[in-house]
Amino acid sequence: MREHLLVLLIAAVFVYLLTPYARTLALKSGAVAKVRDRDVHTEVTARWGGIAIWLSIMLTILISSQLNLLSKAFQQDEQIKGICIAATVICLLGVLDDKWGIDAITKLAGQTLAAAILVNFGVQLLWLPLNGVTMLPTSLGQLITILIIVVTINAVNFIDGLDGLASGIVAIAAGCFFAFAYLLSVVYNFDRAGAPSLLTAIMMGACLGFLPHNFYPAKIFMGDSGSMLLGLLLGVAAITLTGQIDANAIASQNFAPTLVPLLLPFAVLAIPSIDLLLAVIRRTRAGRSPFAPDMGHLHHRLLARGHSQRSATVMMYLWTLVVAAPVSASAFISWRINLLLSLSLALPILLLSLRPKYVTNIAKSRR
Repeated sequence: MREHLLVLLIAAVFVYLLTPYARTLALKSGAVAKVRDRDVHTEVTARWGGIAIWLSIMLTILISSQLNLLSKAFQQDEQIKGICIAATVICLLGVLDDKWGIDAITKLAGQTLAAAILVNFGVQLLWLPLNGVTMLPTSLGQLITILIIVVTINAVNFIDGLDGLASGIVAIAAGCFFAFAYLLSVVYNFDRAGAPSLLTAIMMGACLGFLPHNFYPAKIFMGDSGSMLLGLLLGVAAITLTGQIDANAIASQNFAPTLVPLLLPFAVLAIPSIDLLLAVIRRTRAGRSPFAPDMGHLHHRLLARGHSQRSATVMMYLWTLVVAAPVSASAFISWRINLLLSLSLALPILLLSLRPKYVTNIAKSRR
């Protein structure tokens, strides 16, 4: 745990220190988000926060490979190399999109290329919990892997609509991933969960280090260079956690049904995934491209109910936590206790979501 906390802190410090330089570079290069009718920001804001996130993650991976315990996670050298290459490709694609704009088909092709690079380096789903444990044919496993990676990339990209929203949600998602992976690897000796616990610890640190620059009012946006990068890495964490742990060993333990590791990636991305699905349905029914931007996202609806940008962002954080944490915890605690805790959290958060004035009153009372 000490080394995981160390790399988390290192990633956070790197991002925090490098982000102002990324902001300066973006402003000089014209990689900025101008104010449009559908936007909620009111000033021209630099993009390319993803450059600082990418560089920090790469540096932290390099440092962690030299640490005594975490160096064991690098036994799969080809996978680590593939993750770094794919992360670089997706970040570069985002950098170009943030500066000049890329059409949806080209962007999708680039996302698929990055996912294919991961598959080529051995990051692949190997089994599914169907009729016990079903080993997947290589070609089918590769196809499902690419699909999962592309979906998570776009899910995170779609949620990046409020200051600090994507970075906060990814930090929460990475935290839930880390808790589950760490318990598997340390408490229950599933050593192959070491890589996803390392990756999610680094991601959590990177997001926390970026938040001070990105929370409302944001000085810089992560842009597609950051949101697509984080989406890809979350997809990688899902594949390495669910597909490369011994499923039969998991099933033999009383603490976790085999289905839990597979559900966890979808749970931690439930909010952005729901938002993505609703956006596709909404735009398709209106006769528009599913990639066409609009103001119907969940965070837009919270704003329409009277939430401020800060409170809407916090509400999205809380809903992500309410959905993700119970799934992560269900492998280790009784379902009755888990249900009770979930309801005790969900009900007040639902009230706060529907009645934004309560959030405002709470904020005023703490001043």
